[in-house]
Amino acid sequence: MAKLDEIDMKILSALNRDASISIPKLSNDLGINLSVAYSRIKRLIRRGIIEHYTITVNEDKLGMTASAIAGINLDPKNREQILDEIMKMDSVRLLREVTGRFDLIVNLRGASLDELHKAVYDIIGKIPGVQHAEVFMEVARRTPIVKYRLQD
Repeated sequence: MAKLDEIDMKILSALNRDASISIPKLSNDLGINLSVAYSRIKRLIRRGIIEHYTITVNEDKLGMTASAIAGINLDPKNREQILDEIMKMDSVRLLREVTGRFDLIVNLRGASLDELHKAVYDIIGKIPGVQHAEVFMEVARRTPIVKYRLQD
């Protein structure tokens, strides 16, 4: 299988910023031939490096202006039931199983901090097997521009 090079990394970085960019614009922005851009993208998809294209929803404009992260400790015997229950919640955006102080880290969005506080303590906290829940309310967010680089 062919190794990735700087052109592949530039294509990935550009598509990560804006997956809706046209291939002609992408090839022009990167200074590469149109057919090279097409073939490189097809190869990245075929190799599973590009898994899918998606959108980013501005949830603030949908009235979901509050954001929080919850740390959850659970009884391993109830792990699957807890994960299933949390994943059904409308406010959950991402669930990660982690090592360290918590067993799970859950990202949530909602209309208010009070709504998210209740989601963590009144819903997640009452799932059988949840031993502890702690919520961290987001006060600011910064998203870096991702630039993919070749690994040594």
